[in-house]
Amino acid sequence: MIKSKLFWPLVILAFILLINLIFNPSFFVIEVRNGYLTGNIINILNRGAPLILVSIGMTLVIATKGIDLGVGSVIAITGAIAATIVGGSLGASDSIFPLFLAMALALAVASIVGIWNGVLISRLGIQPIVATLILMVAGRGIAQLITNGQITTVYYSPYSFIGGGYLFMLPFSIYIVIFVLAISLYLTRRTSLGLFIESVGGNPEASRLSGINSKNIILFVYLFCGFCAGVAGLILSSNVMSADGNNAGLWFELDAILAVVIGGTSLMGGRFYLMGTVVGALIIQSLTTTIYSIGVPAETILVVKAVVVLLVCLLQSSEFRKRFYSLFSRKKVNQDKGVTLS
Repeated sequence: MIKSKLFWPLVILAFILLINLIFNPSFFVIEVRNGYLTGNIINILNRGAPLILVSIGMTLVIATKGIDLGVGSVIAITGAIAATIVGGSLGASDSIFPLFLAMALALAVASIVGIWNGVLISRLGIQPIVATLILMVAGRGIAQLITNGQITTVYYSPYSFIGGGYLFMLPFSIYIVIFVLAISLYLTRRTSLGLFIESVGGNPEASRLSGINSKNIILFVYLFCGFCAGVAGLILSSNVMSADGNNAGLWFELDAILAVVIGGTSLMGGRFYLMGTVVGALIIQSLTTTIYSIGVPAETILVVKAVVVLLVCLLQSSEFRKRFYSLFSRKKVNQDKGVTLS
């Protein structure tokens, strides 16, 4: 059980939640208010939904030995497009553009951006970190051009349902995450797609010789990652009913990479663990909630995150555990020898 990729992330998540319980005995209490379930656990799931979505897409990208540094910019672009075309000044009951079509257009743009990354990497041979770094820089500028460098406020109330609405007493964003995760698990574990992704990440040349079109696989994972970032962008902009091309999705790419690594997926490509990624994203969100709830200065959030990530990575490292156990066993042997000599 200890060798499972989920074991140590679950232990760390349980430890973080236990700290919250110590400081707040009612932390796990879930109540019904105005017909909706409310509580800290519900808030963690709701606020962590965008990061989980981005991390799911990032998992498949990293599994092919790639990286996507542009997901934060895709979030900003998607929110900017949706908020701008839905309408920001006609009042709560009107919209310039039908909501469904606005969402579809925003997600289409996010997917096209993902395809752009995939083409640069799979067809033109540009290194993933370079290709996506281009989008990371240019994409946020595009988002600011769409919003004219201003924060675009949305007054069309139905738009708030995406990230702030409820369905069957639970936040709607949780259902979005469940749907995307279920589709991802089905495609990667019930079809050959998952094996193709792992094969391309493990040895792309051998995959090509065995008949796998590695270029199309790489193109697909970047498209899917862009789509996931687009959905996250809709949720985030819906939550605050506005679009901020400068700050929306800022540093999401780093949190997503951390979530994937915490979940047990190696940056070297090959095997990937979607459920581990979900746990990793929940660890990051729970950690952020804990820092704010127990009164730790906000300036230390990044430091605390780094320490926790380092701890999880060390616990998951078989080499570190081997060295730790060997050191412990040497001390025990030396103690036994001391007792024998005396």
